[in-house]
Amino acid sequence: FYLTPSQVNSILKANEYSFKVPEFDGKNVSSVLGFDSNQLPANAPIEDRRSAATCLQTRGMLLGVFDGHAGCACAQAVSERLFYYIAVSLLPHETLLEIENAVESGRALLPILQWHKHPNDYFSKEASKLYFNSLRTYWQELIDLNSGETTDVREALINAFKRLDNDISLEAQVGDPNSFLNYLVLRVAFSGATACVAHVDGVDLHIANTGDSRAMLGVQEEDGSWSAVNLSYDHNAQNEREVERVKMEHPKSEEKSLVKQDRLLGLLMPFRAFGDVKFKWSIELQKRVVESGPDQLNDNEYTKFIPPNYHTPPYLTAEPEVIHHRLRPQDKFLVLATDGLWETMHRQDVARIVGEYLTGVHHQQPIAVGGYKVTLGQMHRLLTERRARISSVFEDQNAATHLIRHAVGNNEFGTVDHERLSKMLSLPEELARMYRDDITIIVVQFNSHVIGAYQDEE
Repeated sequence: FYLTPSQVNSILKANEYSFKVPEFDGKNVSSVLGFDSNQLPANAPIEDRRSAATCLQTRGMLLGVFDGHAGCACAQAVSERLFYYIAVSLLPHETLLEIENAVESGRALLPILQWHKHPNDYFSKEASKLYFNSLRTYWQELIDLNSGETTDVREALINAFKRLDNDISLEAQVGDPNSFLNYLVLRVAFSGATACVAHVDGVDLHIANTGDSRAMLGVQEEDGSWSAVNLSYDHNAQNEREVERVKMEHPKSEEKSLVKQDRLLGLLMPFRAFGDVKFKWSIELQKRVVESGPDQLNDNEYTKFIPPNYHTPPYLTAEPEVIHHRLRPQDKFLVLATDGLWETMHRQDVARIVGEYLTGVHHQQPIAVGGYKVTLGQMHRLLTERRARISSVFEDQNAATHLIRHAVGNNEFGTVDHERLSKMLSLPEELARMYRDDITIIVVQFNSHVIGAYQDEE
């Protein structure tokens, strides 16, 4: 099934979104110029989500990608709720009091976040009241706990992740008299999601990561070339520190069954995630909730089975690993992406492709044919393609789209092959997932002048 270039473009651009930060937002000149984001589904419906928002009562910007599994319910809930928990965790005591008093007296609330959303990034209206009540309980506790100290960003991120996961679990245990909502909170809790979130404020960049999505910094070296700096670690079997952490948390007798075939208890790829109460609740609690839950839950095979060798839960945490980086003028952009991207591309290639796209400067690498026997005719074709590519390289108006084009369409020579792109994008739903995962990308562009000025002030 052959797609024309314009059909390919319309598929690639369907979910793209761009936001440019206003030059002066009334409080400070931002170190962020703007961001581009995009998603390409492999699952139907897509299980990835993305979010971006500006914090209105504190400084800074929040951006995140969320990779769902066993359905999209948990990723959806986390994408619409987590930033509120982070924003509330960062608020000073007086602001929290102001917000609580407004709710008490029925006055309009101070807006906490300004969302930057694509029309497809929806919020579940039905659950908004329930979600609001859980969030309110959280800020009331923060008011009661007031220590008078200003909140550390790292601590705020960790607290927000853990608290939201705790609320997801609690809401599912309590249930809801409304049967639709009851089923929703159970679907959220029994599915799961990883999260990789950035908080950018001035030169302070914090990455909070739970699971196997990634954050990567694109750095421009003095000679104009591009390099990649990892700002997160995957929480899976490839990370020895993570395997050790899991082993430390359970008795020695379970050592052999904890990680099997590179999966937690032989089942789950990420070692940290939201939801996934199958790996957190006791067997008794799981049975009680499933039995008293709606019939649809009973019909779901996933909720019924108990993982093998399940002795000392919880086996899974949503606690993020937080990395802080002070931005420098040579730090040009940040890429947040779900594992669908990193499975197909090396971070060094990601840095180069995005760097060249943003600067419009194409560093010509010698054509690498890596061990292939290439005829003169093929070499001529490669060179012609390369010339055509330079003239069309900026047909994408969005850096994330440009990256997806490469992730899906790159051939063995590292060039985008239209035929391959066409084949990959026209795969039927049931086949697409066998070739690739959902891909969600946010590319954040930094303002080097502002970052330089911050440094000069210091």
